[in-house]
Amino acid sequence: MPTPNDVFSDIGEHLKTDPQTLAGTTAKYLFDLTGDDGGAYHIDIHDGAGEAGPGGIDNPNITITMTTGDFVDLATGKLDGTMAFMSGKIKIQGDMGLAMKLQSLLR
Repeated sequence: MPTPNDVFSDIGEHLKTDPQTLAGTTAKYLFDLTGDDGGAYHIDIHDGAGEAGPGGIDNPNITITMTTGDFVDLATGKLDGTMAFMSGKIKIQGDMGLAMKLQSLLR
């Protein structure tokens, strides 16, 4: 099973190899993951480029709080984002529109 570090590494690679998915998007995502391998992670998108990895980020547009297991399941398609939010597995503070864009960033 991948760890959050693995997932954020994959997201970072995806952002570098597929920059057209970032066109017109400026966003700072902060993930507060709880459980094994938990902690702060981020995705920073600006000027058609993006970067993802461990650590926090200043002035996030959106903060997403969830368990590491649910995050990995979300990133690997085992957990539907809308259902996870509705059932309380994901807590979101900030720009809900960015939460909707997250699914396309994870794929």
